[in-house]
Amino acid sequence: MQSDDEVELYDPPAFDIGDKVRLRKQIKNDGTFPGQEIGTILGKKGDIGYVVSIGSFLQRSYIYAVHFLQTGFIVGCRKKELELVEKSKDLE
Repeated sequence: MQSDDEVELYDPPAFDIGDKVRLRKQIKNDGTFPGQEIGTILGKKGDIGYVVSIGSFLQRSYIYAVHFLQTGFIVGCRKKELELVEKSKDLE
């Protein structure tokens, strides 16, 4: 398990664009999601989405932009908040 002081960017991303992923925990707006109040639930544990882009945070961690089709939200998630459901067929 990765500790918080490790630099995740030394390794390749855990997920690829197009991967189908599931939320491992509830995600609330921490103030960085526009158009929604702080504390609004953006995704519930078990929600399914697709990775649409990959960025980084503080030059340490990957941030996966996940499009949750049920809500239409595209939410930035960390690796520990996601689990793989199905690899993208484009990369097989």
